[in-house]
Amino acid sequence: MIPKDLTKDIKTRLQSIKGQMDGLIKMLDEGKDPEKILLQFKAAQKGLDKAHYLLLDEAYRKALAIKVSETVEACPGNCGNEDRIEFIRQQFPNLQLDNLTTIMKEIAELKQRMGSSRQNE
Repeated sequence: MIPKDLTKDIKTRLQSIKGQMDGLIKMLDEGKDPEKILLQFKAAQKGLDKAHYLLLDEAYRKALAIKVSETVEACPGNCGNEDRIEFIRQQFPNLQLDNLTTIMKEIAELKQRMGSSRQNE
C-alpha cells in the first residue's frame, strides 16, 4: 500500500504533467517554435521521471526494510554474517535508489545462506 501523502504527491505531479501534455498538443496545433515544444517535452519528461522515482523509492525501500528486518531476526548474532547485516541495517536510511537493488540482492543472499546453513545442521 502506498502512503496517502505519497499518493497525493504523485497525483499532483501527474496532474501537472497532464497540463503540460495538453499544452504540448496546443503548441503543436498552433505550429509553435519547435525549440519551445522541445523544452516542454523535457519538462514533462522530468516531471514524469520524478513521479516514477518517488514510487520506486517507496516500493524498494519498503521491500528492503522488510528483508533487512527478517534477516536481522534470522541472525541472532552467531550466523557468520552479523557484521555485514549490521552494516546494511545501519546504512539503510542513507541508501540511494540506485544502490537499493544491489543491497536487496545481497541481503536476500545472506538470508538464503543462513537458511541453507540451518538446514545442514
